[in-house]
Amino acid sequence: MHQGTVRVNLKEPFDSYHVRLASGGDSCEARTREYLSVISARKNLNAYLTVFEEEALERARAVDKKIGTGKAGPLAGLVIAVKDVLCMKGKRTTCASKILGNYEAIYDAAVIEKLQAADAVIIGKTNMDEFAMGSSTENSAFGPVKNPIDESRVPGGSSGGSAVAVAAGMATAALGSDTGGSIRQPAGLCGVYGMKPTYGRVSRYGLVAFASSFDQIGPFANSARDIARILGVIAGHDERDSTSAKVPVPDYLASMNRDVKGLRFGLPKEYFNDALNTEIRGCLEGHVARLKGGGAEVIEVSLPHSEYTIATYYILATAEASSNLARYDGARYGYRSKHASTLMEMYTKSRSEGFGAEVKRRIMLGTYVLSAGYYDAYYRKAQKVRRLIQEDFFNAFKKVDCLITPISPTTAFAFGEKADDPLQMYLSDIYTVSANLAGIPGISIPAGVDKQDLPVGLQLLGKQFDEATLLRVADFLGTVN
Repeated sequence: MHQGTVRVNLKEPFDSYHVRLASGGDSCEARTREYLSVISARKNLNAYLTVFEEEALERARAVDKKIGTGKAGPLAGLVIAVKDVLCMKGKRTTCASKILGNYEAIYDAAVIEKLQAADAVIIGKTNMDEFAMGSSTENSAFGPVKNPIDESRVPGGSSGGSAVAVAAGMATAALGSDTGGSIRQPAGLCGVYGMKPTYGRVSRYGLVAFASSFDQIGPFANSARDIARILGVIAGHDERDSTSAKVPVPDYLASMNRDVKGLRFGLPKEYFNDALNTEIRGCLEGHVARLKGGGAEVIEVSLPHSEYTIATYYILATAEASSNLARYDGARYGYRSKHASTLMEMYTKSRSEGFGAEVKRRIMLGTYVLSAGYYDAYYRKAQKVRRLIQEDFFNAFKKVDCLITPISPTTAFAFGEKADDPLQMYLSDIYTVSANLAGIPGISIPAGVDKQDLPVGLQLLGKQFDEATLLRVADFLGTVN
């Protein structure tokens, strides 16, 4: 594979090659075969849990025929991977957990239905932190995912497999889920684009829940325009999801004019303090200069409750996780312990043997903050602080169109570096969890590399349901990288 046999650029954005597909100068089947070849050649990255080899090729051939008739959908020829937290009928949906190791979904998630209706080719399901709980994709029951830039380092998490699939040329694009930064952070650490839409913009029907008031599905890709194409397909109201918003979906591509003149950007002073890595700061300052050169205005803003975001997030998210994961009891589906002689032993041993260490930690934290003696002291108070954090953003957006922030305090860190210190691992999300608390959209953009050639990501945060502006800016910055 790496000896000159690749005939196409597997990191070429779909926006570039879909025109050749329409004219017959390229084929979906050929691209699918190339991606499958890379997946096989780089198995050591452990990016995929399931690969749909024959099914993907059959689907690709069918798409090529539809392209030939001029009746293909808007994503015809797009080869996409999906995080194994999304249900696909008749396919394993493991959430990278032993407790769901052999579970086959009985229905398709809403986003899967939409991808298939748009003629995308789903090539496989990607590895992840168990039940999307983690910032490094070291917590999978099926082994960690390696960063393709430096295999001794993590790819970020929890959607690490999806980020690696795009960064390593194993798919044109991928879907992930973002509860506290799980799309944006791995996108930043792997050098690709990744977007968390506004909460409610994309249906969560068929997404296995971690924290229901935080979780949101979004795309990874090698360009902002590919993000826009995919989001335009998967966004929209869904009656099956009570949290799905009845907000019209704009034509995202139409707004991408590569012009930022007149836009106002805010730099949160709480995010640009002395604790920020100087190399990351330098990369971000370079892009700020480019925005100013393009006619944009950049000012300092304040998000005064930023210091409470990590504590607030981990109280509320673990509380919701405790509730959502109560259903995995060994009785109805999933893993059941073979070493239980009573009903209580079956519950206890099935959960003890089926869940990994990080999931158990979060269930225990969540159960604690919801308990009778601590509900008011922790959970109720955290909900009030969440509202204050949200108001910080609403106030900032009265002054600016977008906020510019780092993605992570560091570039990709080594395996095991933070595994024994959960607090340090949780702090990896310090710049991303606030967007989930506030329900606003965010996008990660490749912003350069550090001295070790590890990717640096830049984060843009926007007003609720204003993904169009974020994509417009991301496209502008992508042309000057």
